[in-house]
Amino acid sequence: MFIGVSLGFQYMQEIMEIVFWVSGLAILYTYAGYPLLLRILPKEKDADTAYSCHSVIEPTISIIIPVYNEEKIIREKIENTLALDYPKDKREILIVSDASSDRTPEIVKDYNTAGAKLFELRERQGKASALNVGLQMAQNEIVVFSDASIILQQDALKKIVGKFNNPRIGCISGEDHIPGGGEEGAYGKYELALRNLENRVGSIVGASGCFYAQRRALCEQFREGMAPDFFSVLETVDKGYRAVTEPGARGAMKSVRDLQSEHARKVRTFLRGMTTLLHFKHLLNPFRYGTFSLQLISHKLMRWCTGIFLIMLFLSNLFLVGSKYYLIVMLMQAAFYVLALIGWLGMLRPFIFRAPYFYSMVNISALVAWGKYVRGFRQEIWEPSKR
Repeated sequence: MFIGVSLGFQYMQEIMEIVFWVSGLAILYTYAGYPLLLRILPKEKDADTAYSCHSVIEPTISIIIPVYNEEKIIREKIENTLALDYPKDKREILIVSDASSDRTPEIVKDYNTAGAKLFELRERQGKASALNVGLQMAQNEIVVFSDASIILQQDALKKIVGKFNNPRIGCISGEDHIPGGGEEGAYGKYELALRNLENRVGSIVGASGCFYAQRRALCEQFREGMAPDFFSVLETVDKGYRAVTEPGARGAMKSVRDLQSEHARKVRTFLRGMTTLLHFKHLLNPFRYGTFSLQLISHKLMRWCTGIFLIMLFLSNLFLVGSKYYLIVMLMQAAFYVLALIGWLGMLRPFIFRAPYFYSMVNISALVAWGKYVRGFRQEIWEPSKR
């Protein structure tokens, strides 16, 4: 009997070692291996051609700005948009209020004669419905989607449409920067770097939700419960076009006011992303979509599953602490989560505490989102982040 128990324990230990290494390597690949893979994959054949240069093209554009209770920032956003360097006779500004209950509609009306058109939803229906109203009104070749929270650089519009002279490109993402944004800003820089690497090998897998453009002919009605920017990219690729990024099309936005309240926004964002990806689940087939499928799996699916890998890593490590090596790793994991806990409690503010908290919060948010998705919950109502 003792021999049986000993063999059973040894068998369990071998299983836990496999779980430990598989989960650890999955995490390492997601954050480090995938970017390295993008660097060694062959370049898209026209990534460095004249199509990537800023030839002077000025297609007609419709700028759609969905808003909900943005009275504190909407005036600055409108004045910024009106002042952008783009021919006035080739642009229209469509602002759609999702039943705002503050002074947002009144402020927008002040700019009606300057070219900002207001459309109001009488009842809250969500961001997708607001964008769909804008699409119904949009008359121009290119649709530019922009949130109220981002202030664009003077040449942002000219830069973001510059690559549409390539007939293979259907969607272009701008870049949103958070000056001095702490951990959120650092996370954003990592995402931007990853997006530029994806751009090098073909199509990006996600656009900046605050600022991106799409050919009007490719735009379909947005669906409630799905992430509009992610939907636009997947829709573009599904129709045989490329979705790319334009680093020169830049805008700035403030960081969120409270990282702890950001958890709820992350849950909503992840849930919408998961709903969108699984709507386009056929794009996960590498035999049909090749490198883009690998990108979707690596950047989105594995990223959203990191919380599961972290739990597997921690629990398997607990079983293996009899070994000196695994004990050291266990202590390192425990120290990381203690730092995250201190950051959550707000006891100390340095980056060494806030960064582990932010990373942990992001992965907990993804786990919560998976739980909601499995239970059939879909996020319908949109709540802009307070910045």
